[in-house]
Amino acid sequence: IPRTEARRAILSGQLAADGAVCRRPDQKIEDTAALTLAGRPLSWQKYVYLMLDKPQGVVSASRDGRDTTVTDLVREQYPRRELFPAGRLDKDSTGFVLLTDDGAFAHALLAPKRHVDKVYQVLLDAPVTPEMLAGFAAGVVLADGEAMLPAGLEADPQDPCRATVVLHQGVYHQIKRLFGVFGAGVCALRRVAIGGVPLDPALGPGGSRPLTGAELACL
Repeated sequence: IPRTEARRAILSGQLAADGAVCRRPDQKIEDTAALTLAGRPLSWQKYVYLMLDKPQGVVSASRDGRDTTVTDLVREQYPRRELFPAGRLDKDSTGFVLLTDDGAFAHALLAPKRHVDKVYQVLLDAPVTPEMLAGFAAGVVLADGEAMLPAGLEADPQDPCRATVVLHQGVYHQIKRLFGVFGAGVCALRRVAIGGVPLDPALGPGGSRPLTGAELACL
């Protein structure tokens, strides 16, 4: 509810913590306190964790002066939360972006030493070759000499220009650069899972929902 309405409710004695009426808006309340508002149970979240299906053309940022951002897509539902993407997707890429306001969680999720798996569906302008499969499995050395960790690559048996890629690290434009070593271009890229948590197919482009407790535990 708006801050002014919340203040009015507190001053009128409608808020109670563990059965004790609160009458001061600045009163400190324990995180574990059971809250009621006008006799009805009131729940709150310390942090928000959202699964978002990012559409094409939306940027992975909290704010942008020109383009729609991933946080713009959920701002109406969470107007007072300082949400940000825990990891990024290119503007033209689609799929799973995790939004949160928990900085420690995001830092742990993105820490290089954790190697949280991310799964992508890729459309290429050339078929997957045995050289690509062997190179990804061994660890590709990029054009600038940077050595990548081994990555998973599996071609679609129905269309060799489509593939599933599993990354264990996060490097700028990594998938495009990996395939570029083999002379192949990426036409479309979609992230379909993070850390063993699959993107909910029911969301659709721009759709979002809170992560479940089981999904958070998995991450």
